[in-house]
Amino acid sequence: MEIILPIISYLFGSIIFGEVIAKVKGIDLRKVGSGNVGATNVSRALGKKYGAIVFFLDMLKGLIPTLLAIKIFGIESFATAFTAIFAVLGHMYPVFFGFKGGKGIATAFGVLLAISPKVAILSIILWTLLVLWKRYVSLASLSATYFAFILLLIFRYPFSVLFTAFVLSILITYKHKENIKRLLTGTELKV
Repeated sequence: MEIILPIISYLFGSIIFGEVIAKVKGIDLRKVGSGNVGATNVSRALGKKYGAIVFFLDMLKGLIPTLLAIKIFGIESFATAFTAIFAVLGHMYPVFFGFKGGKGIATAFGVLLAISPKVAILSIILWTLLVLWKRYVSLASLSATYFAFILLLIFRYPFSVLFTAFVLSILITYKHKENIKRLLTGTELKV
């Protein structure tokens, strides 16, 4: 089960809801806005209602497998850590969509919600404030990712949880490399 659940988690994470919903609506999401398949670009292409639906569905991809892993293995288990990480990897590099996925924020938020609702709520508050202030989703997402990791450290979560948060922070930063370049040059899209 320690190997099976991370694999199932990866496959569940590989369902790219943004792309599926956009195709049903007759839109190629990869040719609109930022070209990303996540909730932010869905909001640009289809409206906020669909963006919220995609965020919720992508969040469930991290929440459900991680909660299941915590129930089966416990929060301190590395089987739980890998289940959580593989859910986000599935979203980022989906086997069903040519390994071209999203940036993992909503799915990572689902993981965080399963691990610590308190840290998840504090992180989403920071994310919201930064989006309202700076209007850059990427900046808010990266900041909330690092903030969550710091809070998990402060609240003395087990090493396996810190490992999960650290790995996800690296993956999310890597997936945002183009956004970081645009933020530095002042060409990043605002909401």
